Amino acid sequence: MVKKVVAALFSLVVLSSLLAGCNTTRGIGEDVQRGGSAISNAADRAQN
Repeated sequence: MVKKVVAALFSLVVLSSLLAGCNTTRGIGEDVQRGGSAISNAADRAQN
């Protein structure tokens, strides 16, 4: 029981941190898009 409560609180803290950093769902999408672009660019540079 205690483990479930601790896990739930931890999850809430992590999600709150993510949402506070991005502010909105749109912000999360933009962050994910930037991350994908960075990975894609790094892969292109590695091929050349």
